[in-house]
Amino acid sequence: MPTDEHGDVTAVRGHLVSFRADPFFDDDALVDIPDGLLVARDGLITSVGEYAATKSAVPPGVPVAHHPGTLICAGFIDTHIHYVQTGIIGAFGSQLIDWLNHYTFVEEQRFADRAHADDVARVFFDQLLANGTTTAVAFCAVYPESVEAFFAESARRGTRMIAGKVLMDRNAPDGLLDTPQTGYDDSKALIERWHGNGRNLYAITPRFAPTSTPEQLELAGTLWREHPGTFVHTHVSENRNEISWVRSLFPQRAGYLDVYDHYGLLGPRSMLAHGVHLTGRERARVHETGAAVSHCPTSNLFLGSGLFHVHDAKDPRRPMHVGLGTDIGAGTSFSMLATMNEAYKVAELTAYPMSAIKSFYLATLGGARALGLDDRIGSLQVGREADFVVLDPQATPLLAYRSARAESTEELMFVLSIMGDDRAVAATYIGGRLAYQRKES
Repeated sequence: MPTDEHGDVTAVRGHLVSFRADPFFDDDALVDIPDGLLVARDGLITSVGEYAATKSAVPPGVPVAHHPGTLICAGFIDTHIHYVQTGIIGAFGSQLIDWLNHYTFVEEQRFADRAHADDVARVFFDQLLANGTTTAVAFCAVYPESVEAFFAESARRGTRMIAGKVLMDRNAPDGLLDTPQTGYDDSKALIERWHGNGRNLYAITPRFAPTSTPEQLELAGTLWREHPGTFVHTHVSENRNEISWVRSLFPQRAGYLDVYDHYGLLGPRSMLAHGVHLTGRERARVHETGAAVSHCPTSNLFLGSGLFHVHDAKDPRRPMHVGLGTDIGAGTSFSMLATMNEAYKVAELTAYPMSAIKSFYLATLGGARALGLDDRIGSLQVGREADFVVLDPQATPLLAYRSARAESTEELMFVLSIMGDDRAVAATYIGGRLAYQRKES
C-alpha cells in the first residue's frame, strides 16, 4: 500500500452504496453514488463522494483502484456466529436440543486443544473475508484456549471482532462445563487481555439460560457491570421446546427474556440471537433496554425453529435493534448475501415483502447500530473504519445476464441479495488494506 508522510493511503473508485438512516423508517436512507471515490488513511475513511468532486483528495503518487461495474458497500456485520461450529456446518440434524447434543457438544470439546483452535480460527477468518464479512459477533467454546486462538487470529488480520468464552455450568457434558467462579475468573482474565486490544472487543457469553445456573448468571451480570464497554452475547426464544425448558428451570421468572433481565444482562451492547418467539411484551422490553436481536434465517429454517417476524421487530411504536446473523454451524452459509436471500423468504412467509435496501441495511449499518458501533463501522462515512466489500454483479454468467437487466440500484442490490454468494465478493478491505481478492478463473 502506498505510504506518504501522513501514513498508509488507499483510494478506491466505484459505485458506492451506504446508509445514512434506517430504511424501515426513512425512505431517504440510502446513499447512492454511481461513480464514487473512497479514500482511506491509516485505517480510517478520510474522504468519500463523487469521483469528479473528490479525486483531489488522493495524494500524489497514490494509485486509484478502479472497480467499474461493481457495488462497493460497508463490510458485512455478522451479529451471531459460532466459530467453533465451523466443522459441523451442514450436519444432518433434527431440532435445536437434539442438534446440540448430537453435534455441537461433541465438536466443541475438541477446542480444549489450542492447536486445533488455531487451525479452525484460520479457516473461519478465511471464510469470513471471502464472504465480505468484516465484523462478527462470535461464540467461542468454554475453554479459554479457544478464545485466545480467535483473538490472536483477529489481531493478525487487523479485524474488528467481538467474541467471548462460553459460560456453561449445567446441562452439558462434563468436559464442557465450567463453574460460576471459574467462568467468572476466566472471563475476567480474557477481558483484561483482549478487550480493546487492537480492534478486538469482548462479549460475556452465557450459552443460553438452560446451561447456566442462577449463580452463574448472577456472576455474568456482575462481570458486565464491572467491565463497562464489553458486550453480552447469548440466545433467546429460538425454539418452542427450549422456551418450555427455560420455564421449567426458572419458574419464578415471567418468561425467557425475563431471566436475562433479572440478572442484569439486558441493555445496550446485549446481543440476543434469534428471538423468533418473543412475545409483544418481550419485544417492548428489548426496545426499552436498548438490547438487540440477531435474525438468523438460515439456521431457523434448517432447524425448523420458526419464522422471525421482522415487521414486528421494527414496529415503529417500539422498534428493536436488529442485525443479521449466519449462526454457523446450524446456519448453512457464511455468506451474508445468502442470509439476505433467506431473510427475504422468511419475510415473505410472514406477509412482509422486504426490500434489498432493508436487507443490506440489516447487514451493515443496522448491525453496527445493534452493537452500538455505528460511530466506527457499518457505513461509508468520513471518520469510520475503512472496512468495505466490493461486490461483482457479473460474478456468474446467470448473475451477469440478470444484472444487466436491472433498471435501478435497488434492483441490482436485490438481484445480488437473491442470487449472490461468496462468488460475488470480488474484494474485501480491512482497515483500508486489501485483505481478500477473489481468484479469477
